[in-house]
Amino acid sequence: MNDEADRPICEFDPERLVQRLDTEIKGEPRAVAPVVDRIMKEVATMGCAADHEFEIRLALSEAIANAVRHGCRNDPSKRVRICVECQAERGILIVVEDPGEGFDPSQLPSPIESEQIFRSGGRGVFLINRFMDEVLYEKGGTLIKMRKKGTCPPSRK
Repeated sequence: MNDEADRPICEFDPERLVQRLDTEIKGEPRAVAPVVDRIMKEVATMGCAADHEFEIRLALSEAIANAVRHGCRNDPSKRVRICVECQAERGILIVVEDPGEGFDPSQLPSPIESEQIFRSGGRGVFLINRFMDEVLYEKGGTLIKMRKKGTCPPSRK
C-alpha cells in the first residue's frame, strides 16, 4: 500500500515514526497508574497529544485497567504489553495487549441504556470508543488499537 488513504486504520509506517514506546507491566492493579503517568510524560515529549491529553489518558487508563482486570485477572505473573507510536500525518497510536481469553466488544451492553445507567462499572470500552478517533479490537479482543488524530511534530529522519 503506497497511498496514505489505502493504509488500514491504526497502522503506522515504521519509517515515518517520530517516536515509539514499547513496555510491559505486571498484571496487577497497582501497576496501572504508574505506567499511565510514565507513558503520558513520554507522550507529552512526542507532541502527539496536543489538546487531547485528557482523552488519551482516559482511554489509555481504561484499556490498561481492563487488560489487567479481565485479561490477567489481576495476576502479577501475567503481563500486559503497551506500545505507543507517533507519526506526524496520523497522530498517536496506542496498542494494549493482554494474555486473556478475549471478548466480543459488540456484545457489551450500552452503559447509557436502561439499568446499565446505574451500574458502577462497565463504561471503559464505551469511553475508549467515544474519546479515541479509531478503535480496533483484534486477536479475539485481547489486543486493542486506539488512534487519536492530532498534530505530531514532523517525522525525524
